[in-house]
Amino acid sequence: TASGRSSVLPQRVQVTQSLTVKADAVPAGTRLRAWIPYPREIPGQQERLQWRGSTPGQARIAPASALQRTAYLEGTAVAGQPTRFEIRYALTVSARHTAIDPGSVQPTPVDPALAPYLAEQPPHVRFTPALRLFSAQVLQGETRPYDVARRLFDAVDQIPWAGAREYSTLSNISDYALRAGHADCGQQTLLLITLLRMNGIPARWQSGMVHADNPAGYNNLHDWGALYLAPYGWLPMDVTSGRLDSPQPALRDFYFGGLDAYRIAFNDDIGQPLVPAKRHPRSDTVDSQRGEVEWDGGNLYFDQWNYDFQSHIVPLAATR
Repeated sequence: TASGRSSVLPQRVQVTQSLTVKADAVPAGTRLRAWIPYPREIPGQQERLQWRGSTPGQARIAPASALQRTAYLEGTAVAGQPTRFEIRYALTVSARHTAIDPGSVQPTPVDPALAPYLAEQPPHVRFTPALRLFSAQVLQGETRPYDVARRLFDAVDQIPWAGAREYSTLSNISDYALRAGHADCGQQTLLLITLLRMNGIPARWQSGMVHADNPAGYNNLHDWGALYLAPYGWLPMDVTSGRLDSPQPALRDFYFGGLDAYRIAFNDDIGQPLVPAKRHPRSDTVDSQRGEVEWDGGNLYFDQWNYDFQSHIVPLAATR
């Protein structure tokens, strides 16, 4: 395209996601309410979303406007037996790549639609003195938008990856990621989002599942994001994948403006209300990748149930 943007290598993915409450986690006859993450269509990234059913039936699918979209199911607990909730769907996922010319990147335009992505978003996106100091040390007076974004991306990429505490136990994730000296994907992403916004570059969240097309059936929770660079618009970024070890700039810098096709996004923001609303506190107050479940007596935490994600890539021609 004229902007150098392309969506390439589309593949059709069939997905089965489940949430299974352990036997006798609640009294027999109790009504259980479950929310399983469900994607939205995103032009150029994931499209042609097809609902293929659920168990139990009569799932309530949140509207596409829900930034943490789910499918809601209800079931009744039976003594001595686990209670399983399952959804099935298919969608076409494309890789994305934009050839960015650093010299053509312009200052962020004044646009009310971008304002939320330049603002603080307490409690986890806050322009603290510690982050301002870190930003100044990284940028050394640099003000050109592309170079600002690139320097901040590279600086956060240097933070060692490490498994994280549950996000619900952290009071300010971006500040924690800076101070702890290590971070997982979501913590790195929130730190980078905060630093970019602080420097006038719109940035936002995205998260879901990554998967592989191999016999092992690998999958994992993953968080990443997007930044806005004029005149290109919104571009994906994955600071955890970061700078790749390649002598070719297009490969080395792929995840600064590009995204692979082996991921499905469920969320486009953090801490958004579920549909229908949850009556009790969530297990994950920030992200929504595993699911949520409750009963009249309260929330069921992660130790009371298991989640599963199974994906299968099928020929595109077979689904048209």
